[in-house]
Amino acid sequence: MMAKRIGGPGKSRDEDSTILGRISNSDIVSHGRRAAGDAVGVSKKLLWSTGKAAWIAGTTFLILVVPLIIEMDREAQLNEIDLQQASLLGAPAQPMQRGV
Repeated sequence: MMAKRIGGPGKSRDEDSTILGRISNSDIVSHGRRAAGDAVGVSKKLLWSTGKAAWIAGTTFLILVVPLIIEMDREAQLNEIDLQQASLLGAPAQPMQRGV
């Protein structure tokens, strides 16, 4: 028993391949392929530049902001220690400012 062909009766295998060949070689398909290739190229460039920007932002944050945060935390701890010592000695609790 033979399987039924999708192309219908009366069409040979050569006619199907030439129709597919004509469709795949048409201007619309070639324009679509070019557009897809261009989109892939633009996407790669965008991802590359986004990665470079993320690297620059990350390293800048580590170099400039993290030491500032650590120093501010140290200063807050020293102020807290000064307040505790002042309260133990009986002086009125007033926040002291360093570096003035």
